[in-house]
Amino acid sequence: MQTINEKIDKLTNSIENAFTGERFLTDILSVSLNEIITKDWAFDWKAEINAKDRQIFKLVTRGNESIIQGLISISDGKDHIYMNLIESASFNRGKNKLYLGVAGNLFAFACKYSFDVGYDGFVSLTAKTSLIKHYQENLKAKVLSGSRMYLNSSAANFLINQYFND
Repeated sequence: MQTINEKIDKLTNSIENAFTGERFLTDILSVSLNEIITKDWAFDWKAEINAKDRQIFKLVTRGNESIIQGLISISDGKDHIYMNLIESASFNRGKNKLYLGVAGNLFAFACKYSFDVGYDGFVSLTAKTSLIKHYQENLKAKVLSGSRMYLNSSAANFLINQYFND
């Protein structure tokens, strides 16, 4: 089982240029295999796209759909949304990342999607052990068991209001 290994660098209102502070509106769209096959991704997104029970979305800046800022893979848990994977683009990782807020934006999308399909914002994930406390503090996530975590309606609303406030 894969774990979510994205640190929440900053909760922004969209995504924010790490050097200038300029903010950019974002859109989250379905992604095709052709869009990600040649990218520098740490995870095997081809396997995610080919998995029948998963939906894959890309985060882009509004008006620039060709540059993917991050990816998320989600599954329908029948009463919640399960986040299989989240990954920021290589240029949005590390100390010289270009944009802040990518991972938070993707988490917020999963919460919004959960509300949209009638699951009251409930989202679960398996966190890398070293990030459990980080997710508790930054996302208001709760531990379900071991490294399995969830966001309830309250935590989901917090993130949705942060990112989808237009």
